[in-house]
Amino acid sequence: MSEQRFDAVVIGAGPGGYPAAIRLGQLKVKTCVIEREYMGGVCLNVGCIPSKAVIHAAKMYEKLGHTEDIGITIPGKPSLDMKKLQQWKNGVVTKLTTGVRGLLKGNGVTIVEGSATLGKPGPDGHRITVKTKAGGEETIIAKNVVLATGSRPIEIPGFKIDQKRVIDSTGALALEAVPARMVVIGGGYIGLELGMVYAKFGTKVTVVEAMPRLLGTMDKDCVAVVERKLKKLGVEVMLNTKAKSWEDKGDRAVLTVELEGGKSAVVDTDVILMSIGRRPNSEGLGLDQAGVTTDKRGFVVSDDHLRTNVGGIYAIGDLIGGMMLAHKATKEGEVVAEIIAGHKAAFDVRTIPAVVFTDPEIAATGLTEDEAKAKGHDKLKVGKFPFAALGRALSVNDTDGFVKVIADGVTGELLGVHIVGNGASDLIAEATLAIEMGAVADDLRLTIHAHPTLSEALMEAAAVALGEAIHVINR
Repeated sequence: MSEQRFDAVVIGAGPGGYPAAIRLGQLKVKTCVIEREYMGGVCLNVGCIPSKAVIHAAKMYEKLGHTEDIGITIPGKPSLDMKKLQQWKNGVVTKLTTGVRGLLKGNGVTIVEGSATLGKPGPDGHRITVKTKAGGEETIIAKNVVLATGSRPIEIPGFKIDQKRVIDSTGALALEAVPARMVVIGGGYIGLELGMVYAKFGTKVTVVEAMPRLLGTMDKDCVAVVERKLKKLGVEVMLNTKAKSWEDKGDRAVLTVELEGGKSAVVDTDVILMSIGRRPNSEGLGLDQAGVTTDKRGFVVSDDHLRTNVGGIYAIGDLIGGMMLAHKATKEGEVVAEIIAGHKAAFDVRTIPAVVFTDPEIAATGLTEDEAKAKGHDKLKVGKFPFAALGRALSVNDTDGFVKVIADGVTGELLGVHIVGNGASDLIAEATLAIEMGAVADDLRLTIHAHPTLSEALMEAAAVALGEAIHVINR
């Protein structure tokens, strides 16, 4: 058994782990990264990136069927080659994961591929046993350890994921044929993103959601716009409904659900997509041996310096819960690298943007109106500007949605921005920067935005909040 020593070891090379390792390398800390499966993690391989590639293809496919409005006629109906789509998607993934390997090596980081288990801390540091992909075993000793093992989809009893009848997001992104029917269990962002993809491809989609509304953490007005699009696509939404069991009937799956009031119903389908949330990958890491504390749900407990209760062991990303987002993990990875290198740093942010890549997209940063009132902001200034009144949106024939700006009614401080519509995922960055810098609504209103652009909607919504709108009637 070989033995190696490092100043820092990062366990997990996802969107939190690999930036941590790269930054450690840049700061001249002798670093090793251990990855058991995907270089780049779930996000790059079977999550964020491939899903956005497929979402883009679905949006293009839908638009090609509606080009007559702008004078473009396409003879015949567009056809879909799922195998070719998969090849293109996989090519995108390969480019990015290859790039991650190159960046790690270019910054002097040692890559070890295998499964890592923590042992009891010793006088010379933390001991990690790695069962390598090649079948061997290595011991790594490190002064500092960063746990960045991410998360995986939650399974519910009776719905074991087999990637045939019952699939998760990974399976949904790998389908080489479009199913005639799909039931999506869970009306959160992953379920709706992928459900809309297959609805556009021609699948009859049914969404089963246990709660009384879809996308429960998002602004209600924004969700209403997406709900209208779901209806337009023919997606059936069953709220206050719980999935109870299913049977494989050979030519179909039969799902039994419990409706509001306790009545049962059955739904015939070809595949069942499980999308009810994610759980941390904290098992099998040797956390008990190392003495690392977890909460009752399995999340590792850490502070604002990403420290666990064990000296020299840090944790980041989905493993510590909170907003389980790739960009949050990346920021935490960079912060923890600075801390290990001896720099003054902490995870101290005012807001983290969240995006739902439905069609139209929803993006949010800061507080909703209800959250702002709950935090003591009794008086609010709220401005909504519709994309239907924006020249750029009209000129690209995509006018669904709006920008909503929420500001304190006394100080004018920006508290939240919520966007639904084309380009929401890109527009939210300006709003996040504004809140992070402590901007007031006047700052957005008085900043000249290029014309004609979608970003003007932010300026216009701030003007509405202040009662100074030019392009809509002030009320």
